[in-house]
Amino acid sequence: MSACPTCCFLERQLPFGGILSVHRSLELHRMDMSSALTTAASAYLATGPRLLMAKGELSEIAAQLASRCPEPALLLIPDMLELAELYSVVSEHRNLRVRLEKITTDSCRKFHVDCVDLRLLRAYVGPGVQWTADEGRTVQEAPTGAVVFLKGKHFPGWDEAEKILHRSPPLSCRPIEERIRLLLTIDEVNACPDAPFDMTT
Repeated sequence: MSACPTCCFLERQLPFGGILSVHRSLELHRMDMSSALTTAASAYLATGPRLLMAKGELSEIAAQLASRCPEPALLLIPDMLELAELYSVVSEHRNLRVRLEKITTDSCRKFHVDCVDLRLLRAYVGPGVQWTADEGRTVQEAPTGAVVFLKGKHFPGWDEAEKILHRSPPLSCRPIEERIRLLLTIDEVNACPDAPFDMTT
């Protein structure tokens, strides 16, 4: 007997409610990467555009992704949509922006806080986001496949939350075969993607 899809979704949603706590700025949940999802991610790296972006409500995002995602990578779409729904439930945003991006450089290499309210990240290929709670003396890194919620400085009451800074993991110092990432980012539709609030010195 197969598991109820609604129950599975609720179980997946449950660990992320903590991000709404006044004092939390980051919520991470390790997620297994199925062989099908891993294969689809590899196919996207080989055949997909550098950036795939969709905006709107979930039904609009689904249609945009279906029309723009290369056929060998279509199995990424159900996971992206499930995470978009998860983000929508947690954030209470109905209009979203979903970005799937190939990253091969040391982009966003400085520790910062984003100019958004709430952001979801998942690295399908390569290392996940790095973060620090002590101004870089200790750096932690999300594993491949982990789903991460991060508060930005526009989140209500952000000043009261723990001060966690994050960055994209530098790739240039890694072995050549590890110098590529496939990163999913989900935001509210009008969030600014390229204006982090730099808190480094």
